Order: sequence, then C-alpha cells, then structure tokens
Amino acid sequence: MTSLVPPPLPQALAPAPATDGTLPAARRDIAPLLLVPALMLAMLPLVGSFPTWVTLTVAGLAMGMMIFIMSSGLTLVFGLMDVLNFGHGAFVAVGAYAATMVLLPMRGWLEVDSLLLNLGVLGLAMLVAMVVTGLLGWAFERVIIMPVYGQHLKQILITMGGMIVAEQLISVIWGADQIALPLPASLRGAIVLGDAAIEKYRLVAVVVGLLVFAAMFLVLNRTKIGLLIRAGVENREMVEALGYRIRRLFVAVFAAGSALAGLGGVMWGLYKETLTASMGGEIMVMVFIVIIIGGLGSVGGCFIGALLMALVSNYAGFLAPKVALVSNIVLMIAVLLWRPAGLFSNARR
Repeated sequence: MTSLVPPPLPQALAPAPATDGTLPAARRDIAPLLLVPALMLAMLPLVGSFPTWVTLTVAGLAMGMMIFIMSSGLTLVFGLMDVLNFGHGAFVAVGAYAATMVLLPMRGWLEVDSLLLNLGVLGLAMLVAMVVTGLLGWAFERVIIMPVYGQHLKQILITMGGMIVAEQLISVIWGADQIALPLPASLRGAIVLGDAAIEKYRLVAVVVGLLVFAAMFLVLNRTKIGLLIRAGVENREMVEALGYRIRRLFVAVFAAGSALAGLGGVMWGLYKETLTASMGGEIMVMVFIVIIIGGLGSVGGCFIGALLMALVSNYAGFLAPKVALVSNIVLMIAVLLWRPAGLFSNARR
C-alpha cells in the first residue's frame, strides 16, 4: 500500500520556523564613534606634554561644540527640506548682534564676580538671540526659500544674496565698527589642574554643546515630532501619504535651525570677544565642511564631524602651523574617501 505522507521538503524550501514577531536588532555603526577618542589618544605621544595635550584637547572640544551648535540646524534643513541655504551665516551674525541688546545694557552685571548672576544675564542674552533668529528664520523661509523649493541653483543664489543683505542691515542697525564683547567676570581666566590650564569659558561651551546635543537627540528619538523629522529625512513622500502636513514641519525645522545658529553666534562672539557684520560668512566654510563630513541630515554625524574638525585644527596648529591652514580640507577628503556619503548619512536622494 502506497504511503500518503509527502516526502520531506528540501532544507532550502522548508518553511521558516515561527518566531515571536520581534524584528532583529539593527546593527550599530560604531566605527565613526571611535574616531574622536582615537584621534585624542593618537595625538598624546606626538604632543609630548600631557598638560599641553589636555589644554589643546579641551580647547578643541569647546570649539567643536560651538561649531556643532551652529551647524546642527543646517544639517536638518539639508536632510529634511533639501534646501541649500548659503545664507545660514546671517542667522549666526544676527544672533550675536541681538545678544548685545542684553549684554551691553547689562554690562555692569557682567562685571560683578558672581557666577550665578553672570550666567543669568548670559542665558537671557542667548534666549533673546534665539527668539530673534527663530522669527527671522520663519520669515526667511516664507518669503525667500518657499518660492525656490526644488531649484538648487536658485537657492544658492538667493540665499547668498540674503546673507549679503543681512550683513548690510547689521551695519545699518548696529554700525559698521567692530563691537567689543568681553566675557563675564566669572568666566575670565583659567582653571589650573596640575600643570594644565583650562579656560573657564571653554568649559561652559562644552557643557552648553552637550546639553544642545542631548536635547536634540531626545527630541529626534523620543518624541513624535522627532519621528516625523527622521521619517521625512528618510522618505518625505511616505510621510505626506500618511496624512501629515510636512510643510508645517519644514517651517518649524527651519525656524529651530535658525534659532540654534543664533545661539551659536552668541557663543562664537564671546569666544572671539569681538563682533563684525561679516562673522557669519567667515564661518560658513567650517559649517559646510562639518555637514559634509557628518552626512546630510545626521545630527550625530554633525556632532562627531565638528569635534573632529576642531581637534584636528588645534593639534595641527600646535604641531605644524602651516598644515593647520588646510587641515580641515584634508580631513574632509580623508573622510569622503572612506565614506563618500559622510560618517552617518540619513539622506536617501
């Protein structure tokens, strides 16, 4: 009698075993995360002196944090809105100048050697700068950016023109002369740890940069708005198909990026202790290099790229001053040869 039991299927055609419905965990790309500590450790024997290495490293981290604050908003604008905003530097300059509306009238409070009072005035100045540049960014997107969506050449030309106009308006409103912006009394000088001297303001810059990064990380990864932003970076059409009004999200992201540029402008102005109308245009090269290194749309890549660029610039300035002039370009070329899309690219265009 013939058996009715079917023969066993080949192993390749056998049905997959039932699972509990969980998806496999995504692989973490940790290689870019190791670049900053690897660079710092590699430079220690080359610098030779441990106190000098500590001073250079902290200075590089502080500079990198300020560059990250100025760049983070622009990388989201690039990734989500596909907008080449070459006028981003205008928000940096306007933010720094807007802060003088608080810092200069309250200069007497800044001369008091009280850390709490100094930080209070500084915090108020940063808040004013962020509000002013956020509102300016909203108007800039509505009037200048919106008519040229999807037209990259026109975006470049019109945003560069906007930055030139902004620089001239700054000269009209605040004057063409440089404005001195001294540090608050409690943030001047340095803290001596052994033989290493660490400037107080650089420590404040590191703390502010870490707070901004932590806030952006939590918003992007733990909130619905952050989910929509990340989804919009990945696939804008799908988010629109699900019924969400991505245009409103565009305006909010642009205004938030402008506000962050204003915050970075305040910190950069205090770092340089002088303000000029052209300060925004002067730092745009650094900002774009950081965005290219980190990858369009990636806040984490922007963070690592800013730290890498500032550290390389500081170490090169100490070890080989002539090389420091081209160190940023060399770093960008090296990263793009390794990863042509940047360290963490979220753009899929």
